[in-house]
Amino acid sequence: MAMSLYQRLAISLVLVFLILLSLMLWGSEYLHRTTRLAAEQRLHLGLAEHLVQDNPLLAEGSYDHDALENLFHTLMLLGPSFEFYYIDPNGNILSYSAKPGEVKRTRIDLTPVKHLLQSDLDLPVVGDDPRNLGLQKIFSVAPVYKEQELQGYLYMIIGSQIYDNILANIQQNQTIKNMALLVTASMLFLMICLLILFRYFTAPLYKLTSGIKSIQQAGYQGSLGVLSTANSDSSNEIEQLSSAFSQMLMRLQQQYEQLQQIDQQRRVLLADLSHDLRTPLASLQGYIETLALNPDSLSEQDRQRFTQISLKNAQNLKHLIDQIFELAYLEGGQVTLNQESFPLGELLHDVLAKFALKADDKSITLSLNPSQFEYLVFADIGKLERVLSNLIDNAIRHTPEGGAIDIRVSETDEQKLRIDLRDTGVGISESELAFIFDARYQASTSKTDKNLHAGLGLAISRKLMLLLDSDLKVQSELGEGTCFSFELKRV
Repeated sequence: MAMSLYQRLAISLVLVFLILLSLMLWGSEYLHRTTRLAAEQRLHLGLAEHLVQDNPLLAEGSYDHDALENLFHTLMLLGPSFEFYYIDPNGNILSYSAKPGEVKRTRIDLTPVKHLLQSDLDLPVVGDDPRNLGLQKIFSVAPVYKEQELQGYLYMIIGSQIYDNILANIQQNQTIKNMALLVTASMLFLMICLLILFRYFTAPLYKLTSGIKSIQQAGYQGSLGVLSTANSDSSNEIEQLSSAFSQMLMRLQQQYEQLQQIDQQRRVLLADLSHDLRTPLASLQGYIETLALNPDSLSEQDRQRFTQISLKNAQNLKHLIDQIFELAYLEGGQVTLNQESFPLGELLHDVLAKFALKADDKSITLSLNPSQFEYLVFADIGKLERVLSNLIDNAIRHTPEGGAIDIRVSETDEQKLRIDLRDTGVGISESELAFIFDARYQASTSKTDKNLHAGLGLAISRKLMLLLDSDLKVQSELGEGTCFSFELKRV
């Protein structure tokens, strides 16, 4: 299981603290011990030489085992912190002040002895402890001569075993006190560090909580903005959480604003459609009431005319209601696609043939370039025919007599086919191009005819193209005509 950032920092802090504490304790103990040994050795450095000079037996260079033992015993009583040994020029121990069986060594390494006799600057110098095979201690040493000939050395251990035992007990008590003091100070230091760390890590959480509370108190209305602790690139989990909250709140705000905008658009659309429905419905009702109230007074010609007008209004009403339902289904995502491969040329020729008579009535030329091709596309043929019909119908309505409508098919670099439908109509102003795909929007250059137009055709066409994984685009200039274009997958 991966550890959090706080856990990694806490463990690292504890490990670093323990390592530093161990190094400080070891360094302090080593420095204290080295300094103490150097001071004691320098203090008693000349003691062995004074003893050799002051004792007649040693001063003459004579060796008497019993006399030396008595001398060493007397010196031990006077200075219990010292141990005395007499060694020959080769380092062999001849006499000592210890009891029988306490001395473990029979020989002393003379290398540190000679080093101390040559120079006393680099203190402390430690030598072999005769009572401990694996231990070395500071010492004082003096050569014993007889008639300028070296007889041996007076070797003094500074800090006898008795002294070490007493010192160890005292140091143990002092160590306990020092450890207690150190542990207390360490706990206080660790507590302060942890408090600072907790403050540091909980500060972003506090800011996050405060930010969410302020948003809650505002009723989640207005601009939510970005939380102050939000940083998606940070490795801090709290800042990442703040970033996630901020993005979620911004997304909720956008969705809320979109819902408000859609609701407003629906209200306007409903009001406009109600007006559009009321006009043919009122006309239809008026003519039917005339026919019903005057069955005998109306001539056959008037009766036929009123009936035709009623049928026309009913057809317009049905067309408008069909468009409303179609747009509602598209926006609700309730439309299913039946995509298949089919020849695009055949569909375009069929759609153009459907509008040929309507175009001839206005002397408008319909053309397809190239006129013959064998491109296959993968799409819903019914939805595509609906889009093409809407676009051609709009083009005929907005193109003056004697104009032209041209459909051009071309290949793109992405294995797609581009369809451009261009007319020589009145065109659309640049300021209105961004709104022509909105439901119920009609450009200022829109032309009217005998049929009812609710302004839903282009909105339906664009939503159908989006379902076909394409997009309906427009280019236009006033007085120069309009071009609608989209792309289809080529098989």
